[in-house]
Amino acid sequence: MVATATTQVRELLALRGVTKVFPNGTRALRGVDLTTESGVIHGLVGANGAGKSTLIKVMSGAHAPTAGEIRWEGEPRRWSGPADALRAGIATVHQHSPLVPTLSVLENVFLAAQGGVVWKAAGRRAELQELFEVVGYELEPTRLVGDLAIGDRQMVAILQAISQHPRLLILDEPTASLSMSEREIVHNAMRRLRDQGTGVVFVSHLLDEVMALTESATVLRDGAVRLDEPTAELTHDALVTAIVGREIQSLERAGRRERHEIVPGAEDALRVSDLRSPGRVEGVSFAVASGEVVGLAGLLGSGRSEILHAIYGADPDASGEVTVHGGRVARTPVAAVAAGMALVPEDRGGQGLVPGWEIWRNISLPALASHARWGVVPRRGEEIERARAAISDLDIRPPVADALVDELSGGNAQKTVFAKWLHAGVKVLLLDEPTVGIDIGAKLDIQKLIRRLTGRGVAVVIVDSEFEELLAMADRVLVVRRGAITAERSAPDTDETELLALASGLAASER
Repeated sequence: MVATATTQVRELLALRGVTKVFPNGTRALRGVDLTTESGVIHGLVGANGAGKSTLIKVMSGAHAPTAGEIRWEGEPRRWSGPADALRAGIATVHQHSPLVPTLSVLENVFLAAQGGVVWKAAGRRAELQELFEVVGYELEPTRLVGDLAIGDRQMVAILQAISQHPRLLILDEPTASLSMSEREIVHNAMRRLRDQGTGVVFVSHLLDEVMALTESATVLRDGAVRLDEPTAELTHDALVTAIVGREIQSLERAGRRERHEIVPGAEDALRVSDLRSPGRVEGVSFAVASGEVVGLAGLLGSGRSEILHAIYGADPDASGEVTVHGGRVARTPVAAVAAGMALVPEDRGGQGLVPGWEIWRNISLPALASHARWGVVPRRGEEIERARAAISDLDIRPPVADALVDELSGGNAQKTVFAKWLHAGVKVLLLDEPTVGIDIGAKLDIQKLIRRLTGRGVAVVIVDSEFEELLAMADRVLVVRRGAITAERSAPDTDETELLALASGLAASER
């Protein structure tokens, strides 16, 4: 292991032969060996369902291992719970951090330290300023967390963790939903912590981040370590192969999909005319042909997602005209679904799925009437059979129709959202960040599914923060800035650099 210039490496947390078997027989971890060290950023990657979340919970004391040994600074340990691990010096920032939106930055940062006694936080301004200097980033202490941008909220979660002065910081997907500029804020904070001697475990599906930020990387697949190497000795292809268990074509645009050829005079599947919403969407007009994929490229806050929601009728303040195959669609989600339109939202947990419901109930939602006697009495058997077919078709895991959607990994949850619309007669599919927070194997599965749907004539409009992925899927790209479409490009004739320049206003925009 290579030490940083300012720290001397020493072993912190070490796992030896760690196995975790749950009461239902699921073997989530299979003899995992992992070593973390001070002053080192260690990448932890793997497909959804590979065992990363279980491993993090073992490391942080939320789960006790079934077998194997945990060593902390060379001594055998067995955590009694997360508080025990935290006292030892291990702090964890989970993907969905439990911040309190109605409390200030100051109150949230020191909430855990005060055991929930908020009023004591008022005397900690000087300590908060010291934490700002540690991470190299400042926020207004009195601002409510609910009013912050997502990147700033992530920084509050990191500040909350380091307020405990950990020797090891575990970050679970800290940049998954961030813009490029917000990611850089988190990256810089990680580097500063590393240079000050803190060990960091960095969990991410974004492999370019792993390659750029870490000194070593461990790949989990099916609960076992498949690769554990210094990052400097790794290639991108070797990392991908270890994750998915087979060689896979890198995410390059060339050859990713056959481009859709527009037939002159063909009817548009979707036409949007002068779509407006105060403060969000400014006079948007465009059309999408059957089988065509149109990408919306914009930075966070550009209005790209707001355009999708306005098209779908989910914005009550929106005006303008939307037609599907020439038929005008009323401005409600019910009317949109009836017209053959579907929306796969970015927030799949909060908007795409019904928590606490089984996979089969969620998949059946868009087509309940077709699986009910007289359109009223559900035919449960038909619903379950449809779900089983979709589970097999999309390789959803676990392949059990009765499994609760709350228990699914990110990639399998997203596949379940897609499954809702797979056999529902969809004509227009609106996709908002369909691959965010999921592994490369699941991303490729979803890209293949999109190609299958366009092969049936479905028109697709897609928002994706990763411009490389957007160009891999789209025929045309519309650049969105300040709620308006400012430029249009044929996907084969542009690249990520030009799209970023256009989306950020660094290049002249034209339509």
